[in-house]
Amino acid sequence: MLRRALLAAAASEQIRGLVTALPATRAVVGRYVAGESIGDAVRVARSLREAGLLVTLDYLGEDTTDSLRASAVATQYVQLLGKLAAEGLTEAGAVEVSVKPTAVGLLLGSAEAAGEGGPGRVSALGERVAAEHIERIAVAARDAGTTVTLDAEDHRTTDAGLRIAAALRPRFPSLGSVVQAALRRTETDVRALAAPGVRVRLCKGAYAEPVAEAFTTRHDVDKSYARCLRLLLAGAGYPMVATHDPRLVAIARSLARDRAPDSFEHQMLYGVRPDEQRRLAAAGARVRVYVPYGGDWYGYLVRRLAERPANLTFFLRSLWSSS
Repeated sequence: MLRRALLAAAASEQIRGLVTALPATRAVVGRYVAGESIGDAVRVARSLREAGLLVTLDYLGEDTTDSLRASAVATQYVQLLGKLAAEGLTEAGAVEVSVKPTAVGLLLGSAEAAGEGGPGRVSALGERVAAEHIERIAVAARDAGTTVTLDAEDHRTTDAGLRIAAALRPRFPSLGSVVQAALRRTETDVRALAAPGVRVRLCKGAYAEPVAEAFTTRHDVDKSYARCLRLLLAGAGYPMVATHDPRLVAIARSLARDRAPDSFEHQMLYGVRPDEQRRLAAAGARVRVYVPYGGDWYGYLVRRLAERPANLTFFLRSLWSSS
């Protein structure tokens, strides 16, 4: 119930206005979001690299329905990648970027597509525009010596995101895909993606989904995650194990005991369990920190709280102590 309430809050403009207006909020958000500018993102990435951690940077924002905004987001990524390369942070993919397809135009024309299967369906226009912008970002990443991972969003965008990745991967082999254990379809998707060299980030999922599409209990999501994890770590691809759950981290370490240490990585969010991130890295694991930046942080932060309600208590305590 709490998770669904938080996910509903993530979509509420009224609650967004109330939370973002609180004077203490900004200081707390800074623990989970690098800042608003490219300079902020580069500064945090450099600090994490100095601590022996890998990084993926996400420019916050999604559900773009304006073509100029979609183009501006792509330009932001190109500029970010140029700055990261100039700072020497991208060698061997040490710092990469994560891109949400809806941030670069996937939902353009979705209203016109309503008659083809319901509101929110991805249109041919949106998929084409998003693919063009993602290709532009992928070229910039390749030139910088790093790569791109396409983030997963709600279930209505899953097929389009996987199609875009599959179409671009022959020219950009290291382009990664993200799958969500909460979706019932994901085990099937993982079987197709667990191919030689394919980078796949497995996360639990952070969107409010209909019961027909997704598991609704934590127990079922965790079981799905474990099943998908076994498939990925038994395959020939490059799994990216995105979870803070100690049980699932331990399962991953056990399943990967016969794999080369550089053939998979752990991923965790900036500001969440930083001591564990450093412990794993010190033990020889590859650990990548997902670092968001930009002004549109509200939806991101509330979905993170919904993923693990214990984070809500920590956030509220932080907010209170900062007041």
